[in-house]
Amino acid sequence: MLYSNLTAAEKRVRLRELLQPGAAVQFPGAYTPISAKLVQEQGFSGLYISGAVLANELALPDIGLTTLSEVAQRAGQIARVTDLPAIVDADTGFGEPMNVARTIQELENAGLAGCHLEDQVNPKRCGHLDNKSVVDLATATQRVAAAASARRDENFLIMARTDIRGVDGAGGLQAAVDRAKALVDAGADAIFPEAMKDLSEFEAVCKAVDVPVLANMTEFGKSELFTRDQLASAGVALVIYPVTLLRSALGAMERTLSTIRAEGTQQGAVGEMLTRARLYELVDYEGYNGFDSSVFNFSVPGLEAPAHGADA
Repeated sequence: MLYSNLTAAEKRVRLRELLQPGAAVQFPGAYTPISAKLVQEQGFSGLYISGAVLANELALPDIGLTTLSEVAQRAGQIARVTDLPAIVDADTGFGEPMNVARTIQELENAGLAGCHLEDQVNPKRCGHLDNKSVVDLATATQRVAAAASARRDENFLIMARTDIRGVDGAGGLQAAVDRAKALVDAGADAIFPEAMKDLSEFEAVCKAVDVPVLANMTEFGKSELFTRDQLASAGVALVIYPVTLLRSALGAMERTLSTIRAEGTQQGAVGEMLTRARLYELVDYEGYNGFDSSVFNFSVPGLEAPAHGADA
């Protein structure tokens, strides 16, 4: 019912167990608590909470406008309803090294299993856009070191993301490999190399570091949408699909609104909707009803056997 059956500490241990080179474990991007429940129902092993999606859900671009409080609150709401470990995008740590340290402890308090910090300058931008800038190596490693020293649970995963591959004149793949190594030396438990061009680049990063490597399979980005098997063969430990559910949901909303506008009714779109019974099942009305019948004594429409021809 209310929240996860597992503690945050248990989920952090589980995350560590999952992240093995070549496992290519899939973490879809959940952007609401109820979408996290869908991810768990479908049998995935974990979920990812994208900073871009959290910004976009607030109708903001992904340029560093969200605050630590907003991210920690929403990520905590998502993490607490599922037994799956959740990794959240912590952008650049929301400030200087002391701010980074506070970010880690706030995310621990919120029940996350881990986070990633990036090496962009502020204001940052989406990792698959052009004209990005990254901080110098000393600043990047200082962020990671501050994060590693601040955590209280040794199993809270600190992942370092580097955007240097997509920065013009930065040295390309070799620059990304060199920075990944330095970030691991600074205390990173895993590496997120953003905007890799092909499988060989993922493979090069995986071979260069002795920690798990993440592949970002976002649509309309710099990387081809490789399959799980392809990424596993390159040595990738974790695959994320950060914006997929948000894009799918907004696309469906847009089509339904067009139907209502054009036809004067939503009837033509009803067949594509989640039914009332399925929605009630997803939020576990029956579980709450059975918890204390003296308080939760309602019947759940659609979950009892419907009469012939009844609306589902």
